[in-house]
Amino acid sequence: MKIENIKTLGELIKAGYKSKFIKDELRDNLIQKIKNKETTFEGVHGYENTVIPELERAILSRHNINLLGLRGQAKTRLARLMLNLLDEYIPFVEGSEINDDPLQPISRYAVELIKEKGDDAPISWLHRSERFAEKLATPDVTVADIIGDVDPIKAANLKLSYADDRVIHYGMIPRANRCIFVINELPDLQARIQVALFNILQEGDIQIRGFKLRLPLDIQFLFTANPEDYTNRGSIVTPLKDRIGSQILTHYPSDIETARQITEQEAKVVEGQKASVIVPDLARDLLEQIVFQARESEFIDAKSGVSARLSITALENLLSTAERRSLMVGGGITTLRLSDFVGIIPSITGKVELVYEGEQEGAAVVAYNLIGEAVKSLFPEFFPKIGKLQKQEEESPYDDIVSWFFNQKDGFELLDDLRDKEYKALLDAISPLDDLLAEYQPNLLKQDSYFVKEFVLWALVEFKQLSKHRFTEGVQFKDPYGSFINDL
Repeated sequence: MKIENIKTLGELIKAGYKSKFIKDELRDNLIQKIKNKETTFEGVHGYENTVIPELERAILSRHNINLLGLRGQAKTRLARLMLNLLDEYIPFVEGSEINDDPLQPISRYAVELIKEKGDDAPISWLHRSERFAEKLATPDVTVADIIGDVDPIKAANLKLSYADDRVIHYGMIPRANRCIFVINELPDLQARIQVALFNILQEGDIQIRGFKLRLPLDIQFLFTANPEDYTNRGSIVTPLKDRIGSQILTHYPSDIETARQITEQEAKVVEGQKASVIVPDLARDLLEQIVFQARESEFIDAKSGVSARLSITALENLLSTAERRSLMVGGGITTLRLSDFVGIIPSITGKVELVYEGEQEGAAVVAYNLIGEAVKSLFPEFFPKIGKLQKQEEESPYDDIVSWFFNQKDGFELLDDLRDKEYKALLDAISPLDDLLAEYQPNLLKQDSYFVKEFVLWALVEFKQLSKHRFTEGVQFKDPYGSFINDL
């Protein structure tokens, strides 16, 4: 007989069911997962040696937890994944508003029902997916919302005085008894509301309108917050911080490989785009490097952070840019181009907070420059470094490429809406690029080579070997001095 088929208190007792507090439930299931070498927080990357061990220690210590970190650091995801550490089903007294444990009832309703019906008291089962409650802290949240208040309509209908605890309407926290309860952006909660949480966290009871009501609630609390030096709207009051067992600092990915894993997992890419747009490996690395550059940029407020959502939405926009271009010239399979990265600028401008100097530059300019900085940063990993100053007689692997552009009086243009065949023919015309790739990237796939060729051109611009001009329909590359000499 499945345990969830048990329908009465008597059957539950006969089956040998033992009550367990939620923190013990989480602890016991975590211990089992660790013993079985199972992944405890599936789909979270980059935290294996930092955040997750701290989170596991907090669960083993039976602590309430505060996840402190900048936006886009998987704080809410971690909270939701804790559901996997709960038992699949737990019993509760049927009709109870606060999920009363049949063996340890705490509400007046449940106590009186069991007293009246004894072993015949009906019970229901709560699946772990229903044991998660979440509240975004906003300035308009009241004590009545999260803890409860006297309900005058209930008092009138039941003909009870306000002194009777049956007229109480429970708020979100009591209704989340025996559940995980998450308050997101805790500093946004008004200080007087934070004070109302003191008793719940320390003594486990609630107080409503002066009622002498002791409800020893069984809740696993998780809070999420941005660092207080960034959150200007408020802060976590000190006595509340003191009552939270563990504060765990989250962080952004420390390397491109981890960042790529997160982006590719989270990006909502339609099947049509996967089939029609070829994305070179270098393009994926470059996308992540742009985010890394943004986090270090002097024009972007580091305290506000640069969310992982930037790279996720940027990848979606990048594929859509290539797809749109392909559709406009007749459809078919296309390979991503570096010039397609212009299409991610809207993903950047909406997700970064600029400092004063950045505002002066303009959001679109800052975003466009980040692409160039990322190219410059990645380039030495694939090709010989370009020195700032070179002796006149010193040879460089890029001399032939620069000489080729020197002889192009009118410059070299790559239009955004070129067909793939035309785009490849233009890049193939720069024969020194083929020699460079043959020497330093001999194992490069043919389909990726054109992206890498354009990557070299952008890098030579960043290192001041070529000049680049962005215009409405595309981009023009020129020798920085050739046009000046030719005009003399």
